[in-house]
Amino acid sequence: MIHYEEALIRPVLEYAVPAWHHLINRTQAQHLESVQKQAIHIIFNFTRGMSYPNVLFVAQLESLETRPNNLSRSSYQDICKPTSCLHHLIPPPRDTSVTTRLRLTTSLSRPNLRTKKYCSLINFGLHHYQPT
Repeated sequence: MIHYEEALIRPVLEYAVPAWHHLINRTQAQHLESVQKQAIHIIFNFTRGMSYPNVLFVAQLESLETRPNNLSRSSYQDICKPTSCLHHLIPPPRDTSVTTRLRLTTSLSRPNLRTKKYCSLINFGLHHYQPT
């Protein structure tokens, strides 16, 4: 069975999601989620009146709250691979003599961010997807 939601709606809602998902606020995320919910109700008419988690289960989909984070995490991990053309954007690893004296012992340096406005996937990934 063709999942029209996955084929037609999701690509529009998730276009370039690693570039913007960490910049949207809760209201904007809820608006995107409501668009997905409406699309599912149109495709699966019998889901009207069901709770949203049950609707997602019937449609065999993830919520738009978790899926963009997973896509961004995998994009960041792809960038971290030395074969990636964007790997040069990742800061060089810290010297182990430095990391042993730090409270937060991450192998890569993290930039200080005061606002999310100019945060890129690289900076967001360094703060959220990097193992400590």
